[in-house]
Amino acid sequence: MYQKIAMSNAEYDVLFPSDYMIKKMIDEDKLMKIDMSKITNLSKIDPEFMEQSKTFDPGNEYSVPYMWGTLGIIYNTKKVNKTVDSWDILWDNEYKGKIFMYDSQRDSIGLTLKKLGYSLNTKEVKELEAARDELIKQKPLVLKYVGDEVIDKMKANAALMAVVYSGDAVSIIESNPDLDYVVPKEGSNIFIDSMVIPKNAKNPEAAMKFINFMCRTDVALKNTEEIGYSTPHKEAFEELDEEMKEDPVYWPPQDVIDRCEVFYDLSTTVKEYERVWNEVLASK
Repeated sequence: MYQKIAMSNAEYDVLFPSDYMIKKMIDEDKLMKIDMSKITNLSKIDPEFMEQSKTFDPGNEYSVPYMWGTLGIIYNTKKVNKTVDSWDILWDNEYKGKIFMYDSQRDSIGLTLKKLGYSLNTKEVKELEAARDELIKQKPLVLKYVGDEVIDKMKANAALMAVVYSGDAVSIIESNPDLDYVVPKEGSNIFIDSMVIPKNAKNPEAAMKFINFMCRTDVALKNTEEIGYSTPHKEAFEELDEEMKEDPVYWPPQDVIDRCEVFYDLSTTVKEYERVWNEVLASK
């Protein structure tokens, strides 16, 4: 998304970036301040998420929370006989050729940093290179580095385990009840995706009307039920059926949330992440 906005003349009225990318785009003056008086449904967003949003949008001026979730492991409960509670399982030779990893430098490097006991926002080159070495060790076990196609692949049992986002896990498990999802004990990423308006938007008034529409209770409810990601909308959450509200995949318990980190914008250190990730992909 960022490359499309930054490197071309592509024009959009609303974007849905994650937390750290919003901070980056604010710092680069790529986003428009939203007239929050026109977002009349903003009061329906849980204040806790508005507060958390201040970590990347300090004045709550540029973004409106949309969905949130975690990163974890989805696995086949019928065929994976070992306990799945640690990122270490993704390095287990028993599952060689049966693991999908994300083709994403922040996610794959981040989970490896957590496996090693480091922050997924580290700027220490030694820690990043330790993560690189771990990923190079793991590479022979990986069936494929994937993107969104992991959803259909796991529904079809194309692998025994995969790294996925929690909302995708909800969707996959609905289609394949042999699967389960866990956030490993070492911790993971917790993210907030939000709605923003790029500075070159041609229709900012329509953009604000659309954002307000997305924050309407009936719309937010249908949206979270359809896509499986957790809603920051108070009324929509209350109207969910009890099974979904109590599902730890959809709404993780507090101890899981407490061991997760939000991604931060890494500024120039992102070049080190790119170098490390390219070295992993180029390794044999």
